[in-house]
Amino acid sequence: MLTYIKFSLIPLTIFAGWIFYERGQSLDKKDKPFVAVELPDFAAIVDVNEKKQAFVDFLLPAIEASNQAIKQERQFLMQLNVEQMSNQQRTKLEALAEKYQQPRNEGQSLAEWQSALIKKVDIIPPALALAQAANESAWGTSRFAIDGMNFFGQWCFSVGCGLVPNQRPEGQTYEVRVFDSPQASVDAYMLNLNAFHTYEDLRDIRAEKRANNQPLNSEALAEGLLAYSTKREVYIEELQAMIRFNQWQGYDKKL
Repeated sequence: MLTYIKFSLIPLTIFAGWIFYERGQSLDKKDKPFVAVELPDFAAIVDVNEKKQAFVDFLLPAIEASNQAIKQERQFLMQLNVEQMSNQQRTKLEALAEKYQQPRNEGQSLAEWQSALIKKVDIIPPALALAQAANESAWGTSRFAIDGMNFFGQWCFSVGCGLVPNQRPEGQTYEVRVFDSPQASVDAYMLNLNAFHTYEDLRDIRAEKRANNQPLNSEALAEGLLAYSTKREVYIEELQAMIRFNQWQGYDKKL
């Protein structure tokens, strides 16, 4: 039987107007009723396979929910006739452009702007998200996962914005961001990969797959994450090995 670590947390609702900053996104909050969020005590699960499955069962619904929201945004953009937009459609387009850090450049046509935004607004394959979450949070047992609902190692840079790492180098000011729910952590992670220049390589690989009508492959997209970790190539190899060893490719096929 699983045991749970209980928290009283305020859920976040992600909406298009919010701006996230790489490894330290700033979120607006509105007062919400407190609800209980239960994090399984993964460290208490002795059987390794059981622990891994519990981790997947816990986080996969949030990954799927984030991807579903992205799919809806992408569908709006794909179906939008930018030459004949209503005021409501234009407002939504501008909100998405702000959210994904894709302002319209000088001299850029509406169609070019739309295409640039579509490239950013796309899903993150579940196997890749699971591998990064398992790697960054030690299968949900890290201090930052337990105390901060942070499964992806996102940083923030203002005093008090998160948890101070015990081994933070002298002179550094970053903190590891605290989230109000696993869903908020996943949402921020996906927006981080989709919005910021650091992960343009990943988006290029994904766009090429789309252009060739090929399925999105987590192992292939992992090649675009060189900048995510100081381990660089070793980090990519770790993710790919985790995906293969745990046979998570099937989650991508359900997209």
